Amino acid sequence: MATLSVAAILAENARRRPDKEALVEGDLRLTFAEVWQRARAQAGALTGLGIRPGDRVALMAPNTAEFPQAYYAIAATGGVVVPVHLLLSPSEVEHVLRDSGATLLLCHPAQADGAAAAREAGVRVVTLGDELDKLAADAEPLPSYVTRDADDPAVVFYTSGTTGVPKGAVLSHFNLVMNATVNAFDANDIRPDDTALGALPLFHAFGQTVSLNSTWRAGATLVLLPRFDAARAIELMVREKVNTFHGVPTMFVALAAAAAGADALPGLRVCISGGASLPVAVLERFEEAFGAKIYEGYGLSETSPAAAVNQPVFGARPGTIGHPLWGVDVEIARAEAEDRVELLPPGELGEVVVRGHNVFSGYLGRPEATAEALVDGWFRTGDLGTKDDDGFLRIVDRKKDIIIRGGYNVYPREVEEVLMRHPGIAQVAVIGLPDELHGEEVCAVVVPAPDATPDAAEVTEWSKRYLGKYKYPRRVEFADALPLGPSMKVLKRELRVRYAAG
Repeated sequence: MATLSVAAILAENARRRPDKEALVEGDLRLTFAEVWQRARAQAGALTGLGIRPGDRVALMAPNTAEFPQAYYAIAATGGVVVPVHLLLSPSEVEHVLRDSGATLLLCHPAQADGAAAAREAGVRVVTLGDELDKLAADAEPLPSYVTRDADDPAVVFYTSGTTGVPKGAVLSHFNLVMNATVNAFDANDIRPDDTALGALPLFHAFGQTVSLNSTWRAGATLVLLPRFDAARAIELMVREKVNTFHGVPTMFVALAAAAAGADALPGLRVCISGGASLPVAVLERFEEAFGAKIYEGYGLSETSPAAAVNQPVFGARPGTIGHPLWGVDVEIARAEAEDRVELLPPGELGEVVVRGHNVFSGYLGRPEATAEALVDGWFRTGDLGTKDDDGFLRIVDRKKDIIIRGGYNVYPREVEEVLMRHPGIAQVAVIGLPDELHGEEVCAVVVPAPDATPDAAEVTEWSKRYLGKYKYPRRVEFADALPLGPSMKVLKRELRVRYAAG
């Protein structure tokens, strides 16, 4: 039986480059040997608390040094990490803990609500920092990590999903180690002397695989930023000579805006965008400000997460998500055929389907949901896209977000791309609202650019020049900010509820 552990990512670095700087957070600077020593000591403490291979341990912490240490400590015991989103309500935290069957929560002192929710669910809480450090100091460190079968669960990610309660996507050691490896060495050229900014939440699949695991898989340095603020991020990147940045579109928007007021800008070599679609106008603004290329990618919690990305070897094409990762197939299937996967030729619009070493084992304790998602050996993503003759993939929209106005399909993403070029618009989300005459009406929710006061009628008139008659927004609403979910995606369902009443 093949064996593997996510913990090997850290353990092998401690063996190969023990004195190399691994982790920077504020004034704290740790080498790979030091992080691994701390993780083994904590693993000894967890074993003392009764954690055995296969046990699920919840982890709730911001991007501080405590997160990676505890993450690799849990992996070293053979336990399964259940990362908890920091933006969940106490009842949602309770759902994640009960549903996952976690017996212990490792909780950052700043997350008091999470600790209270855990106690409510009858789950033991150990506070990261003083409490866990004391237990680790008294424990016998594990000599190394506990080896697992490659297909054993390593992490359970709770996906917010567009419907119903969050489901736990079970990812194996093989899923995560392969995704980190091909991200580091095949999709991107990550080198040991690189320094990456860890600004994406590590409790989320994108931050965990691409920022933490891929950076360390290559033996590079990770600089943590606990709270993202564009001006502070630029200062920190300049100070620490960061050359690798992973972000979601909202971060690229903020960085492009903050660049003008910065004393100096970092020399960025690798910039990766994911988590949501990146408007081409934002990509252009950022690349102009920083003189760096953005490689946009695509993935889901269920695909470890990376499935496709613009890669230097194939060239980057703005507005696309590039090519499938090494060893992964990403194709377009007939969206209406739900019980089977019927692949479509290049150029056709359909549902994006994925198969390969990155596809999850299933949803924890939900065989029906798993059977719906995994069909004929493919994972059905629920996203609509196309693949061109050169193999470049393009996401058109979520199947559930399409607006049907007067019988015509309107793809919000296409309308958003156009509106993002309006000089008075900083951010926009396009949604469909119920309409008696047309079934649905196109509504643009706009966050105005600083010092701009766009007018609703003017935005509609402006958009008519670039969009077909059935596509342009008849309704324009203004907001100070767009509601973001824990993974920094715009929560369109919240916007639909908010504006449907109006």
